Amino acid sequence: MDINVWLKEQMVSAEAYEVDALLESFHEEMEKGLNGDASSLAMIPAYVGIQEKVPFDTPVAVIDAGGTNLRICIARFDAQGQIQISSFSKQPMPGRDHEVSAADFYAVLANALEPLKDQFERIGFCFSYPASIMPDFDGRLLHWTKEIKIPELVGKHLGAGLLEVLAARGVTGKKVVLLNDTVAALLAGLAQGQSFDASSYIGFILGTGTNSAYVERNERIGKLDGYLAAGSQVINAETGGFAAFKRGPFDLQLDEASEKPGGHVFEKLIAGVYMGPLTLELLQALASEGVFSDRGGASFSIMKDLSTIDVDNLTADNGRDAGVLGTAAFTDQDREIIKSVFMAVVDRASLLTAVNIAAAVTKCGAGQDPQHPVCINIDGSTYYKTYQMADQVQAYLKQILDARGLHIRCIQVDDAPVVGAAIAGLTTR
Repeated sequence: MDINVWLKEQMVSAEAYEVDALLESFHEEMEKGLNGDASSLAMIPAYVGIQEKVPFDTPVAVIDAGGTNLRICIARFDAQGQIQISSFSKQPMPGRDHEVSAADFYAVLANALEPLKDQFERIGFCFSYPASIMPDFDGRLLHWTKEIKIPELVGKHLGAGLLEVLAARGVTGKKVVLLNDTVAALLAGLAQGQSFDASSYIGFILGTGTNSAYVERNERIGKLDGYLAAGSQVINAETGGFAAFKRGPFDLQLDEASEKPGGHVFEKLIAGVYMGPLTLELLQALASEGVFSDRGGASFSIMKDLSTIDVDNLTADNGRDAGVLGTAAFTDQDREIIKSVFMAVVDRASLLTAVNIAAAVTKCGAGQDPQHPVCINIDGSTYYKTYQMADQVQAYLKQILDARGLHIRCIQVDDAPVVGAAIAGLTTR
């Protein structure tokens, strides 16, 4: 059995995908989303631009509500554009382990901010959950993800709710700017991008989930009906939901078994949390074909889950724990097959990641001049920690963009959500 041929037949191979067709589908979905038509891409306006300069030595409060932790601090930028952080606090995201009320959630925020009330006028609020952003920079929570349980907040305006709680404690005169974490990633690239005269900016995240944001001209955002038509703003594309492409049978099987079948289907092909389960599906199918040793095949037949970290450690041969894959249950030949299958999963994810980023680059209309590349801030543990993934993404990006005469520079910004939220809080009017 030729495993590579089999993987291509299952569409778990980069060779099974046609880049030009994928890009065209991405652009069609982006246009539909921008114009308010039915689309798998939400294309959410952030109402935040990149035109304003970041003021130096001006404090701003930052809230970073992530999937795991809630971080709050005071931030300011020095004359060199470096962020300085003080009064930092971190705790588990409320509602992660058990259901809490809206009052409980806001109390956690207010308890951290109230003692700092004399140090800030503005609050940059990075919110890593689906929210519809308003022209006044507030955001209405659409629904929770990542197992957060605060049902009372769904449909509510988060910034207004926080200001109301602060006002009840005598803390008034503050302004909240709410933004998505991918929008924050884009804004976090401004300081570096300005240093090399970037022509535009993109934020991209690939971790437990995935998403991208880019800068679009307001005149092209049809659903805003002429809002500030002369300017531009950041669009949160919600690319994890892209669905205008063909998936293989094992992708469909994984989707059907997921918590939300039919949702975020593109994410399920490239995000870290899904790579291990998809690899296990493939390995179990191969085991039924007698590809592995008797003991290895029997082990796969009873295996209930496979950690992405374990199979990645095995493939990278980095000396770290590979779980059961590193035990005598499998022969060295079994392990070579496991590595080949996982690398096919990673290679396909790398190509699709490159297409995702390239769709934003080609859509923004910048990057034609090599002296003024598009600045792409990439964040997320899956991108940086998965064996060979970053290198493969960059190789595919070069192929795609060189053929189109477009130029980029990819960067990494530490604490991008905090940096981006601080910039948003300081630069929005």
